[in-house]
Amino acid sequence: MPTSAIRPVRFTGRLLLALTAVATLVVVFLSLIALTDGAGSGLAAWLTTLGAGTVLAMWRGRHRTWPTRLVPFLPVVVAAALTATVCVPTVPTTRRYPPALPFVATQHWNLSTGSRIAVYHYPPANQGPRRPIPLVYLNGGPVRGISVLDHRFLQLLARQGYDVYAYEQAGGGRSGLLPMSQYTISRSVRDLTAFVDRLNKGKVDILGFSSGGVVLTRALADPSAAARLHRAIIAEPGPMDGPTAHIAGHKGRESARGLAPAVTGPRSTHVPRYAVAFGLMRLGLLTPDTALIGQAEGDNAFTAADLGSDTASAYCARDAHRIPAEDTAGNFSFSPAASLRIQQTVKDSPSIAPQLRRSRTPAMLMIAECSSQVRQWETTVLADDPAVQRTQYMPGVGHHMWNGLDDNNDRAAAVITAFLQGKPAPLPNYPTLDEIPAFLHDHE
Repeated sequence: MPTSAIRPVRFTGRLLLALTAVATLVVVFLSLIALTDGAGSGLAAWLTTLGAGTVLAMWRGRHRTWPTRLVPFLPVVVAAALTATVCVPTVPTTRRYPPALPFVATQHWNLSTGSRIAVYHYPPANQGPRRPIPLVYLNGGPVRGISVLDHRFLQLLARQGYDVYAYEQAGGGRSGLLPMSQYTISRSVRDLTAFVDRLNKGKVDILGFSSGGVVLTRALADPSAAARLHRAIIAEPGPMDGPTAHIAGHKGRESARGLAPAVTGPRSTHVPRYAVAFGLMRLGLLTPDTALIGQAEGDNAFTAADLGSDTASAYCARDAHRIPAEDTAGNFSFSPAASLRIQQTVKDSPSIAPQLRRSRTPAMLMIAECSSQVRQWETTVLADDPAVQRTQYMPGVGHHMWNGLDDNNDRAAAVITAFLQGKPAPLPNYPTLDEIPAFLHDHE
């Protein structure tokens, strides 16, 4: 082979070796991040990787002449530069709370549990009958701020005579943070009990949506919490306990996931630091209390676009190209680490079915046609809670049932108010307890 042809081959081979060395060092760094749980904002893993790479480069260059002795250090320098971006915060590391909403005052209550929560009050806004029992809204997430879309729905209920209260659970929205170890599903139930006590208006009606429905379901299984509840509406609940969480069952009709246009806007996961942190947390390779990024920093970094197709999964396929803006960039708030922590405590919890079977609080279950929730998460509540008086299967909507499209808000409000007032249901009572097997079969 001519010398002129050998040179490109050698260059290509050396380039591949260099790239392989860079990739190996990056993998070592990520492995050390997981092993050290991100100690020192990732610096422990970075310094160890840099040290190991330097020693290896010195060994590889030990027989080379002085100028070429530096060549093995090039992959180390490149890998060090790449991985250093994982160790440097790009957002404030102290919590930056959303600004005040222009249409409702934010109150801050200190609960007896130690939580400091943001509270919103929509007093009855009509001239007709006013409902004497307060209605409390528990939003989904978990540990997510209440969206503007949800606030609009609460305003609709207030216009129908309801005295509506909502609060953002500890760590979410404008509520204060907790130490990561204190984010548990049991703490969420205790906070609900403490909120009702702080409200000091007697028994309350509760509307719990998604993970808020989980908190409500577990409150119904807790005699102390249930004693404070008048009526309960469980809308599109997640898994209520560990055994339920491990069910891999059927979901509803086709959602807009994979059909809706890609979400636009800035994403924290386009920044190496947060892509690594959130990605490894999701995989269970970093704890929610990781030392790589603090809770406040993670909350500040996470954006609505980071939810990706999760938002689309809350809508029916037919609505894929008209999904409404659920929130504003300024109001959006989500704590990914605290959310994962609470979800894990649900997965680790024993069955609450024996306690739930003793519930006597009148309850209603709401299920969406295009639900992204596992159907058995919902039907398990119906099967285990003898006080569920009616089930309302909501046609034409996804997981986020009150979404501002068409007459969806009015239909959801009609179902809710009919139950709270003890009036006939606007929709058939479906599925009933006996119809659960057929209902699940229809969604195979």
